[in-house]
Amino acid sequence: MPRNLITDADRARVRELHAEGKTRNDIARALNRSPSTVTGIAHSLGLSFDRSKTAAATHARQIDNRSRRTEIVGRLYGRAEHLLGRLEADRYIFTATTINGIESKTLDHVPAPDEKALASALSTHLSAAGRLEQVDADKGSEGAKSMLGGLAVALGIQTSFDDG
Repeated sequence: MPRNLITDADRARVRELHAEGKTRNDIARALNRSPSTVTGIAHSLGLSFDRSKTAAATHARQIDNRSRRTEIVGRLYGRAEHLLGRLEADRYIFTATTINGIESKTLDHVPAPDEKALASALSTHLSAAGRLEQVDADKGSEGAKSMLGGLAVALGIQTSFDDG
């Protein structure tokens, strides 16, 4: 398949649009080229793009995401507290399907299989909250990958970054 070679007209158009103050992505759309191609053309012409707006937008997104993580951590701790309350309650409502249909009984203890399931869910919520808190403590992409991978595992989602 023949490559879409860069022409002198492409170079001239990049120079022209750059002089007009267009962004790299705007120029890419105008030329029907990829942003990386426009970057390469601009670099070969000695041109560069002002990235201060991108940096500001990235910083704002990081602040927003930190706030969202804080909200999620609070919700995870809330779920963990709810589950712990169920484990420690004086009464436990046990629901089962019998030959008579669905029946509920109030017990003075949590049945072992239910206790195991509740404890596992509690552990999952606390682990996910801890990993989310660690992202902001680490300030690194590896921490984010690890946290997202762990959260995905907890939610049963297959990820593409499990192998690093």
